[in-house]
Amino acid sequence: MDTLSAPSMGPNGTISPPPTPDHRSDDLGIQCHDGPAVNGVNGRNSVTNTGPPPPFNPNRAPESPEPTPQPTPLPAYSSFRAPEQPPTEFGPVPRHSSHPIPTFGVHDHESAGPQSRTRANIRTYSEEGAANIFPRLSKPVELLRSAYDVVVIGSGYGGGVAASRMARTGQSVCVLERGREKWPGEYPSGLRDATSELHYSGNFAPGFTEGKLVEGGDPTGMYHLIFGKGQNCVVGNGLGGTSLMNANVFMEADRKTLAMKAWPPEIRSNVQGLDKYYEKVEKVLDPQEYPDDWPELPKMKLLQKQAEMLGLGKKFKKVRQTTRFHNGPNSCGVEMKASALTGQDATGVNDGSKTTTLVTYLADAWNWGAEMFCECEVRHVEKAKNGDGYLVFFAWHGRNRGHFKANLHGDLMWVRAKEAVFLGAGAVATPEILLRSKAMGLQMSNMVGQNMSGNGDMLAFGYNTDETVNGIGRPIPSPYNPIGPTITSVIDCRDQENPLDGFVIEEGAIPHALSHFLQMMLDIMPGSQAPKDDSIVERTQAALARYGSRFLGPYFKRGSMAKTQVYLIMSHDSNQAMLTLQDDKPVLEFLGVGRSDHVKKLNAMLQRATEAVGGTLVQNPFFALMGQQQVTVHPIGGACMARDNTGATGVSNHLGQVFTGTGSEVHDGLIVTDGSVIPTALGANPFATIAALAERSVEGYCKSRGLTIDNQENGLLDLFGEPQHAPPRYRPARRRERQDLEEEQESLVEAHSVIQTACDIKAAGLGFTEVMSGFVHFNSNLKEDNRATYELAYRTAKSLCESARFFLSVQSFNTTNMVRSSQHRGMLTGTFACPSIPGSPFMVRRGEFNLFILDNKAPGTRNLTYDFDMTGVNGRKLHFHGYKVVDSSVALAPVQFWKSTSTLFVTISEHVPGMCADLDNEDAWRRGTVIAKGIMHIQPADFMSEIMTMTPTGSNLLKKVISATSFLTYFTRKSLSLFLAPLTPLQYPSQTYSGFVNNTPPNRSIAIYAEDDVCTRMHIWEPTAYPDNDPKNIKNLFMIPGASVDHNIYALPTIRFNAVNYFTRAGYRVFITVHRIGQLMVAENNWTTYDARLDIKACLEYIRKEQGPDPVYTIAHCMGSVAFSCGLLDGSIPASWIRGITASQVFMNPIWGTVNLAKVLAGPVPFDKLYNLLAGHWFSCNTTPDDGIVQSLINQILRLYPQDRKEICNSASCHRVSLVFGRCWNHSNLNEATHRQIDRFFGGVNMRLLHLLMKQGHDGYVMKNGPLFEPLVTRENVMRLKGIPILLFVGRDNAVLTPEATERTYEILCDTFGSTGSGQPQQEGSAGGADYKRVVVPGYGHLDPWMGRNAWKDVYPFIRDEVDRVCRDEFYRFEEPDDKFKRMVDGGELLY
Repeated sequence: MDTLSAPSMGPNGTISPPPTPDHRSDDLGIQCHDGPAVNGVNGRNSVTNTGPPPPFNPNRAPESPEPTPQPTPLPAYSSFRAPEQPPTEFGPVPRHSSHPIPTFGVHDHESAGPQSRTRANIRTYSEEGAANIFPRLSKPVELLRSAYDVVVIGSGYGGGVAASRMARTGQSVCVLERGREKWPGEYPSGLRDATSELHYSGNFAPGFTEGKLVEGGDPTGMYHLIFGKGQNCVVGNGLGGTSLMNANVFMEADRKTLAMKAWPPEIRSNVQGLDKYYEKVEKVLDPQEYPDDWPELPKMKLLQKQAEMLGLGKKFKKVRQTTRFHNGPNSCGVEMKASALTGQDATGVNDGSKTTTLVTYLADAWNWGAEMFCECEVRHVEKAKNGDGYLVFFAWHGRNRGHFKANLHGDLMWVRAKEAVFLGAGAVATPEILLRSKAMGLQMSNMVGQNMSGNGDMLAFGYNTDETVNGIGRPIPSPYNPIGPTITSVIDCRDQENPLDGFVIEEGAIPHALSHFLQMMLDIMPGSQAPKDDSIVERTQAALARYGSRFLGPYFKRGSMAKTQVYLIMSHDSNQAMLTLQDDKPVLEFLGVGRSDHVKKLNAMLQRATEAVGGTLVQNPFFALMGQQQVTVHPIGGACMARDNTGATGVSNHLGQVFTGTGSEVHDGLIVTDGSVIPTALGANPFATIAALAERSVEGYCKSRGLTIDNQENGLLDLFGEPQHAPPRYRPARRRERQDLEEEQESLVEAHSVIQTACDIKAAGLGFTEVMSGFVHFNSNLKEDNRATYELAYRTAKSLCESARFFLSVQSFNTTNMVRSSQHRGMLTGTFACPSIPGSPFMVRRGEFNLFILDNKAPGTRNLTYDFDMTGVNGRKLHFHGYKVVDSSVALAPVQFWKSTSTLFVTISEHVPGMCADLDNEDAWRRGTVIAKGIMHIQPADFMSEIMTMTPTGSNLLKKVISATSFLTYFTRKSLSLFLAPLTPLQYPSQTYSGFVNNTPPNRSIAIYAEDDVCTRMHIWEPTAYPDNDPKNIKNLFMIPGASVDHNIYALPTIRFNAVNYFTRAGYRVFITVHRIGQLMVAENNWTTYDARLDIKACLEYIRKEQGPDPVYTIAHCMGSVAFSCGLLDGSIPASWIRGITASQVFMNPIWGTVNLAKVLAGPVPFDKLYNLLAGHWFSCNTTPDDGIVQSLINQILRLYPQDRKEICNSASCHRVSLVFGRCWNHSNLNEATHRQIDRFFGGVNMRLLHLLMKQGHDGYVMKNGPLFEPLVTRENVMRLKGIPILLFVGRDNAVLTPEATERTYEILCDTFGSTGSGQPQQEGSAGGADYKRVVVPGYGHLDPWMGRNAWKDVYPFIRDEVDRVCRDEFYRFEEPDDKFKRMVDGGELLY
């Protein structure tokens, strides 16, 4: 006698199943709880009861005295396997005799019957208070990789099988699902919740009308109602597909149906060959009959009674269903609970008993490393541009992107499948995808969308019978009055000579969400067929039952709804339905859907069955209200297997491989695994056949690729933990591909860390979606990062129709971090399209968005920046950098504020490996070679849609409210701080140093004593490079700063390339004086520019003493230049000591600008005397909040200092500098560090000096001290300048001194000496201006030609050219030394 083997414990806590039939080596090795195997026959082959019978329960309620007919097994023709009981030594075991059963495994135990309300709705899968109360197998789309070995479309039975099996081969697998991930406890139960999950679309065509295309509801909702001509259908969306909402009936197709000519010869000639694939599916889904010792179900009892009345008693049986009737882990290691018998299967069972693909195939795929992404509606598939694999294009519905209706399906995201694409999106979605793919150029059969079927589905109701049915689902059921699973029994009439005449009738349950609606519809439905011979008493009872339900609700025990039987018929239709695309939307048309004679016969049968129990036959609302249309929940076909294995008769071959045309050639790796491959109606619930065919197709693909499906069993799965397996990551042979892969992995790790950290601390987040469009010019010569370049590129691109658009979702997973961190960072996901750039459209993954970050390159400016790498459909990787500039120009100007926040300056560059490794490096994007520039804008309509997409995230409502409030508060505060800049609190000097990126200390410092014993300073910098590496080529350069400043204006530590850097690397030894009117304590002693000439003379004497008597080239700025000219003009400084002069802004003819001149002329008392009277003889440019009343009052009054709007700032020190000298810079030329710490570079001014400056600027020439104020620009004095080459330059926007100051000096010099400086008139035809030059620098002011961040390229070069010409010779050409500055320039790091 053979012995029975009970399950035993395996390694790692796994459950070892009993022996099963021999299978191929590529069978899936997952645990199952099927019956024991005896003599090589699996116990699950019994068609009457395949699940393990529960043990005897002494507490069970007594059986009803009314005998219950025993179900009779179907004959062999109705199933693949004839019923076969396990034999014993005494012969076959009778159905109800005692017999061995499998022992319980880990966590398995009896359910003790239907459970109470605490088990009806699973509210958490984890400990109370845990961060995640439901598992999440899917990942945020932000974690999507650029490519996978395999992409699976859909997650129903076909998609689930493909995902699980391919993951077990070690391939990297991506699953794209249109719906969302929901677990038991999250499914809707009420009408409001269910309505919010409804999506409807298609051609709404009641009766014989042409119909109208309609679409509405949530595109990612669980329930999708598709209107069609002749028949409508309902399908499911969500991770798990239709398995989330089907009726769980596991019914194999009968052999006669599979032997029909519509099937490929490989199947119709070997129908038994599908047996092993059914067995594979059974091992995973573990279908069971409703247990005998569970409560009797009235609806099942009534159907059995109706079957006997129709003479079909032998055809009645319980169905095997994928519902759990005991607690414990399922075949894949996921914990499940026994059914609470809620009858809610059609809207989603919340008790954790439904064996969906979510808890089986998909959980297994997750455990083996598959990555799943929800809310991804696949639109089409195309061959990869490089011929390697496929590109799967999808519309991502997440982050409320659906508010941008024009962009959702126009700007598609995509992922690359390197090896294969498995289409398991369902019998409507898969043909739609194939039709659109065909229209987009993918060659395939013309049969796509043809030969569809509704599987002969019919829905009807036996309304208000004489029997209690209890067929209305309850979210919270009573254990004493259970409804049962939606379907528990069937009248199986597939035993027909002609298989097309076969059908099944199943009872059902109405989900709670539809109960009230259906009650109303059943009452008023036209075409109802009431009993004909009812007596008055019977009619009265029926009326009372109707009114009872109307007034007391559908759960009134004696009401009409409680006595309503639900019929679901599956039969055979004509398979003539078709799916087409109209306006890019799928349209279904069912022709000859009902085979009218066959439909009439079935309706007549239902009428007799209903009359026999005193009820009224009512057709479904679609049939009654829309011109006898039916509704199906089992659409099949549309990508049918070809009967002759060519594209002439079908879309796919016997393995689901898609044909390339009308021949037998197929697309390598493009496989359909869902119900759309089934070429004919099955006359039975189709999911078992769909899954079996999917198993067969996947096995065939694996064999063709030499892949082996791992048979290792899962242990108990921790769905909140990490998968036990991960696919191996291959290492590409090409270096660039390896770098791209490593970069992608690094970005994934970083993004996963951000998301996981936010989840761990239960952080609330916020996201929104944005669309911007504009014009981007594809040109690698546009390198400059300034407004003029962007505007030129925009105009050019617009004229060439080089349009560009991005569709990006911004998500902050932790709003607190986003608001409080300096980078204010969010994550970008979406697409960028610009047809003029090869590779468009581009996919954006894990980009960086920064909201109102401080622009370190411009004071008082906040930027909104977009930085991301993007991958083109051709595999090309580029970098996108864009920024919106919000500066002082928006102050009190709402129109300008809108323009600033809606205008994006865009630079597209080549990707450089590692350029985005440091997220805090704002200039990393400059490392790549620029290939395109332009400008993009937000359109007002898109902005309104953007506001609608703004959505907070969090574990509860309070956290969402706090998240939204925090974000909006930050956004409003920053916006108002810029919009109301003149009214915001003043910015006082900081106590800490920041932004000192280029400290340039001198090599030596000298204490200089002038002839009047005043001690000042001079700093010396040795050259860092010199021509030909010959020290003899070193030249001396003397630099003189202006009043109130010191050497730091030339050696500025807050810019990366200052003047001292520039000239020392050009071979000059730099000497810089800090004279007595500069930033020294001695400056308070009422010294003037005329006195400072003595300090300059002393410095020159020291240089001559140390370096020799050669004349020295001198660069002088502002009042330093004025002091220098005083010394030369009065003879204190011999002209023979000077080789040449560069005078910055002024030399010997200071002329105040308009605002400064007003300070001299306005009012009865000049400014210097007024200030001296109120606050003393010294004015400091520095200030603090603790200053006295006078200084504080000055600070507040200076808010009103007249400035251009773009020059407004709230720096108190900047205001004070402007008061005493005038605005010294264009703010846009300074960086934030310089402006923020301007007090460190300015001292102050004494009133005696200020009085002299005011007088000189008013009179227009330099002079001696008072009281005489003798002019120094006499002809005799000017003659002392003979022979000295002089370069005069001035910023065009100088607000301290007018450009006329240098112009007048230039004219005096030319008039006195001639333009050549020889004293002779310029000869006709000569170059002219050789010794006297004047340059006006556009875009610059007074001091920013030295302190500006871009002065290194805009100003320093022409000064150096002049110095080189004078100090070396006319033919000298400077050669850049190979140092860090050259590398910064070449790398684009300084191109601000």
